[in-house]
Amino acid sequence: MIRPVTSTPVARPDEVRRHNRTTLLRLLHIGGPVTRATLANELGLNRSTIKTLVDGLAEAGVVEERVPRPGRGAGRPSLLVLPQPQAAVVLAVDIQVEHVAIAFVGLGGQILGRNSWNLHGRNREPGEVITHIVESATVLAGDLGCIPSGAGVSVPGVVRRADGHVHEAPNLRWTDIALGERLTSVLRVPVLVGNDAELGAVAEHLRGSARGSSDAVYVSADVGVGGGVIAEGSSLRGAAGYVGEFGHMVIRPGGRGCYCGSSGCWETEVGEAALCRALGLPEDTPRGAILVELKELAPDPEAAARRLAEFSEWLTLGLVNVVNLLGPQLVVLGDLFTMLPPSVLDTVTAAVRRRSLVSRAVGGTEIVPSSLGADVKLLGAAEVAFEQVLDTV
Repeated sequence: MIRPVTSTPVARPDEVRRHNRTTLLRLLHIGGPVTRATLANELGLNRSTIKTLVDGLAEAGVVEERVPRPGRGAGRPSLLVLPQPQAAVVLAVDIQVEHVAIAFVGLGGQILGRNSWNLHGRNREPGEVITHIVESATVLAGDLGCIPSGAGVSVPGVVRRADGHVHEAPNLRWTDIALGERLTSVLRVPVLVGNDAELGAVAEHLRGSARGSSDAVYVSADVGVGGGVIAEGSSLRGAAGYVGEFGHMVIRPGGRGCYCGSSGCWETEVGEAALCRALGLPEDTPRGAILVELKELAPDPEAAARRLAEFSEWLTLGLVNVVNLLGPQLVVLGDLFTMLPPSVLDTVTAAVRRRSLVSRAVGGTEIVPSSLGADVKLLGAAEVAFEQVLDTV
């Protein structure tokens, strides 16, 4: 039988050039300044192709070339290719339970300007939040003299990544909010909305403690507990984008009731209210007072271990489950977890390595605090916006 002849479509030269240009920009955006020779090596392209790409981007004002600082090496130094931050700018938004932060982030990940405000009462309603985001972004655009080409938004809830529909953000009291659609209509740029912990994982993978790790988990504690997963170098999103609700693992059957309708969820034992109880503070204690209490404990490992013994045990139990299920090389702890005394984190890490079958098999899963601080979700929101914007620069 004669089989029909099939052919593989051949990319047109302009498509190849566009692909190479975007790939080069992504490398500069994430990796920072490098030489033309490094670009050629990393991208597998010849030097003449790199020269054509860099010259074109430089002429368009997207990159510039600069002599590096004097070093000890002999000979003429190679020029560095640097991304120009204002050549591509995105709006990053981090909606949290108690406040909202926005920033304009330029090519290369530089924060060009920012603003934030507290949420309380009526201004926590979706319409009020959207209005304030637009007004604040307009003011920031005027101050900086630039207009964003896209936007990324972090939300503490269950988000459908395809269209930014917030199915539920319980601590904000939001249900079925078409956030992506509404923001796109008023900002008039593409808007991508994601779960806050998922975007935190993206930021840590690209710019933080998980940089260079192809399999990592980010676990953060605020009012609730959430997580994001990097699997084989990519963000794991699950069906319709719903993944990472680690806080609702049931670890204590018959435990405290949770707003999700279950009881004994992990976040009822390691969320903000649980940490307050462990420290002997009222559950509605302001965040600043919690941090002061933790800092006072840090110099005394014995006191820290004693007061946070039960909290540490529940944290360990949840992390053992996470490691056994997902088998990451690295676990990055964010938000309130980063404020725990170092001695407590060391104890938890040792216990997870000892009690997790998977951790023992891989030689000991590493557990580290976030290196990006309060900006982690802003940077994650910026990166998901840049995923589309870099294709159009």
